[in-house]
Parts: sequence; C-alpha cells; structure tokens
Amino acid sequence: MSGAAKRPSRPYAGRPAEERRAERRRRLLDAGLELFGAGPGYRASSVPALCARADLSTRQFYEEFRNLEDLLTVLYRESHRGVEEAMVAALAEVTDGGALERVAAAFRACASAVAADPRTMRIMFVEIVGVSPDLERHRLEARTRWADLLLAELSVAAERGEIAARDYRLAAFAFLGAVNGLLHTWSAGAVEATLDQIQDELMRIFLQIFGSPGRAPDA
Repeated sequence: MSGAAKRPSRPYAGRPAEERRAERRRRLLDAGLELFGAGPGYRASSVPALCARADLSTRQFYEEFRNLEDLLTVLYRESHRGVEEAMVAALAEVTDGGALERVAAAFRACASAVAADPRTMRIMFVEIVGVSPDLERHRLEARTRWADLLLAELSVAAERGEIAARDYRLAAFAFLGAVNGLLHTWSAGAVEATLDQIQDELMRIFLQIFGSPGRAPDA
C-alpha cells in the first residue's frame, strides 16, 4: 500500500506555496543578474549582499541554491538557452536561403540576443570565465551545442554543393572560438563597435573559414 497522499500546499494570501517559492527564486536570480552582470561582479559578491538586493533572507537563499556558483550556473544556462532559441527561430525564418544566408541569420540573431542585455552579456563572456572546473564544463557543453547547430547547416550546404564536402568540426569550433572571443572582448569594453559592426565582422570571419556559397574553399 502506498503512503499517504501528499497534501496540496496551502495558499498564503491567496497564492499557493509553489507560486511564492518560484517568485522568491526569480527574485534571487534577478538580484544575481544585477550584481554579477552590472556590478560589483561575481567574485566581489556575497550571499548576504545578494539577499539584501532580493529583499530575502539567507535561509531562503539556501533553500534554492547551494552557493553563489550554483546561482551563477543557472543564470548562465538561462542566458545560453535564450540565445539558442533566438538562433533556431532565425534559422526557421530562412527557408530558401543558402548557407551564408542561414548562418548569417543565426549569428546575427545570436549577437542581437547577447547584446540585448549588457548584464547577460557580461555573465556569459566575462564573469563565467575561470570560476571552476564545473562551470568550464558547462561552457564547453554550450559551445558544443552551438557547434552541432552550425555543423548541421554546413552539412546541408555541402550536399547542395555550396561548400566543399569535408569534415568541418574543427573549423566549426574555430569559428565559435572567434565568436566567443570577439563577444568577450566587446562585452569587456576593450573594443568600441556597434552591434552591426560586430555582426558584419563575424560574417567576414565565417567567409574566410568556410568560403562563400557557390565557391568551395581551398583545401
């Protein structure tokens, strides 16, 4: 015989406990986005400071997260998910274009999504770097998902004869390294450029690595 059925949580002020807990978690994440992404940064933040920003107690923080790195990981994964969704949506809108048009649409959407919130951009490309081996693994997994997305497009382009048929995996990671490096440098304020200039430069890099549609690159 199974145990007693779990009682539904009682509403407080007309709201169920699950809804209130989800709101608290979102407030903690929003406070982390502000502290890590706008200042003083992840390494200069503390649990008490974050809780003060969220107007919650440290007890409520530890009910949701193990530590600040746990919260940073959630923010990073949320940010990447949003960027990936923007890229997939952009690809879905280009139904008749070749490799350049589709990849251009995807990575312009990528740059636009990243640049939409400077706090998110800083977390994705600055604050996340070198925090821990576990977060480095998350960074690599995210880059691998982007590579798989790019490789799927390149495979179709090769079948159409738009680019040479070969293994593009190393080239895909090289291109993504350039994407991450340029966006990191831009988000850190080391170069002055508009979003359009960043997007155009990424497409120039793409052409240099993969060749333009209708012309197979040299071996």
